[in-house]
Amino acid sequence: MPSTDDRPNILLLMTDEHRGDALGIEGHPVLQTPYLDSIGGGGFHFRRAYSASPVCVPARRTLMTGTKASTHGVFMNYNTHLDLPTLPGTLSQNGYQTHLVGKLHLHPFRKLYGFDSSDWADGPEQHDTSKTHNDYQTFLLENGVYGPDSAMAHGANANGWVARPFHIEDRFHFTNWCADRSLRFLERRDPTSPFFLKVSFHQPHQPCTPPEYYFNKYMNMDLPEPKVADWARVFDEPQRGIEVASWRTSLDPIVMKQYMAGYYGCIEHVDHQIGRILDHIPENTVIMFTSDHGEMLGQHQWIRKRSAYEGSARIPFLMRFPNSFGLEQGRQLDEVVELMDVMPTLLDAAGVEAPGTVDGSSVMPLLREKDSGWREYIHGECSPLATLNSGMQFITNGSHKYIYYPGTGEEQFFDLQTDPDEMSNLINYPSYEDALNAYRAHLVNELEGRAEGFVRDGVLAPVGGPTPSYLPDYKRQE
Repeated sequence: MPSTDDRPNILLLMTDEHRGDALGIEGHPVLQTPYLDSIGGGGFHFRRAYSASPVCVPARRTLMTGTKASTHGVFMNYNTHLDLPTLPGTLSQNGYQTHLVGKLHLHPFRKLYGFDSSDWADGPEQHDTSKTHNDYQTFLLENGVYGPDSAMAHGANANGWVARPFHIEDRFHFTNWCADRSLRFLERRDPTSPFFLKVSFHQPHQPCTPPEYYFNKYMNMDLPEPKVADWARVFDEPQRGIEVASWRTSLDPIVMKQYMAGYYGCIEHVDHQIGRILDHIPENTVIMFTSDHGEMLGQHQWIRKRSAYEGSARIPFLMRFPNSFGLEQGRQLDEVVELMDVMPTLLDAAGVEAPGTVDGSSVMPLLREKDSGWREYIHGECSPLATLNSGMQFITNGSHKYIYYPGTGEEQFFDLQTDPDEMSNLINYPSYEDALNAYRAHLVNELEGRAEGFVRDGVLAPVGGPTPSYLPDYKRQE
C-alpha cells in the first residue's frame, strides 16, 4: 500500500457579494444558514472581517495572492495579468492536490493559477451566445438545456435588482452545479495526498434567482426594511424608470421585498448545498468560509458594492479545524481581519511557508491564543465609485471607520460600536476630533509616496476625480 500524507485537507468555501451580517450566527432577524453557522459555531467566527477592495476582481486577486491591491495592482474590475505566487500554486508545489470549482474571475479565462484541475465558470451568463465557453454551460448543453444564454432565460439582470424564482429545475442551478462538481472531486481525488478544494459559488451575487422554495419562503416573511441615513438620502420617494443595474436606488416596497427575498433565498440555497459538501468532507479537513465583498441591499439608497460602508465591505469569515489541531474552538474573535489573511492562514495551517510576496498575516497565532501583536487597523481602497466622481479610501479597526474620497476631499467618520448601521457621520463632532486625526494619520501613512498624489506635504490632498483602476505596470497587454 502507498504511504498516505497525513497533513490536513483544506476546504475553502466562498460566496460572492455576501454581506457580513447575512448569517444566522450574526443574529440576522430572518435569514437561516444552519450549515454555515455550524462552521463558525463549532470553530471560529471573526466578527470584524473585511474586503479591503470590495469589488470582485481586486478582492479575488487579494485572496489568491495574500496581497494588498497596491501590491497586485488593481482597484476595480479590470482584467489583466497576475504574476504573483498564489495560494493553490504554493500548496500544489508542496504536495497538495488542488482543485477549483466555480468562480475565479481572473485573466485570462481558464488559466489555472496554480490549481491542478478545475470545474470553472465565473457565472451563469453566456456573454457570447455563439460559444459555450465554461464548464457550467457545457454541463447545461450536455443535459439537454439548449438555447441562447439559457441559464439567464429568467430575465433577471446579472447586476440588477430584478428578482424572481429560478426558471428551470433546481439541479440545473449554478449553485447545485458547484456542489455536484465538488462531490465528484471528492469521489475521484488521490487518497494518498492532502487536497485543497476551493468551491466558489456565484450567488448571492445577482441575478437573485434562487429556486422557488427559497424565494417564496422569504417573500412570505416580514423582511427588515433597509436603513437610510439623512446624510445618504438622494431620493424622497421610490423611483420608477431607473436602470435595473442601478447604484443609487430607491424602489417600491414590493420590488425591494422581492430583491431582498431573492438575495436571502440565494444565501439559504447556497447554505443547503454547502451542507451537502460538508457531509462528505474527511474529518482531517480545515474549513474556511468567506466572500469577496458584501452587498448594500438598499441600505443608504445604494445597491451592489464598491463602497466602504459595512454592507459592502464587511464579509463573513468563519473557520473550523480538526480536533488534532488542539484548538479551543467555539469562539468569536474581534481582531480585524481581511482577505489578504486567507493565504497565509491556510498555508500556516498546512505547515507551508508563505512566499515573501504576501502582505497579509496568518490568524493561527490568534486561534492558539498567543500574543501576536495583531494589527491596529486595515486599509482599504477602490476606484472609481459610480456617481461620486471619486474613488474611496478607508481605515477601520472594526469599532470605528474613517472614509475618505480623494476625488472630492469629502470625509466620513463612524462609531461602529454605537452605530453599526452608519447612520451618523461624526466628521464634525468635536468629541471625536482626536480619534479622527489618528485615523487620518494612518491613511497618510498608507498613501504617502503613491503615484496618484494622494498625499502632499504630509496631508491628504484631493485629486479632482477618480484615480485609475490599475497601476501602470498592470496595463493589460492585448
